[in-house]
Amino acid sequence: MGDPAKGQIEQYYGTGRRKCSVARVYLRPGKGEFRVNGRPMDAYFLGEPQRVRVQHPLQVTELVGKFDVLINVRGGGIVAQAGAARLGITRALTVYDAELRGKLKKVGFLTRDSRIKERKKYGQKGARKRFQFSKR
Repeated sequence: MGDPAKGQIEQYYGTGRRKCSVARVYLRPGKGEFRVNGRPMDAYFLGEPQRVRVQHPLQVTELVGKFDVLINVRGGGIVAQAGAARLGITRALTVYDAELRGKLKKVGFLTRDSRIKERKKYGQKGARKRFQFSKR
């Protein structure tokens, strides 16, 4: 993206979304450090499944430890944020090297999970649940 000789940082950008979460991901050549909203990944994603989900694209492409990953994520819950971060990392990797696209697509990481919360309908308690019916 930038020429390091001119003082610009070499980085690759990708945006990921899931449910209400939006993750902006920057990959910079480095030692493999993950930072989420300015905090270490272990301090942000407390559950092991979320940390594994975020790191999975780098493991599939065998690039673990080659990039410092900076993630800005907002909205939704922790699981949705981890899913958004995974998609963002995947898209940033395809910007870095288009050859990785086939490998990532085969695993299913390039697919945006379009499932979102269904709206509440009028005359009902929720999206599907109805008020209790009484015959008499």
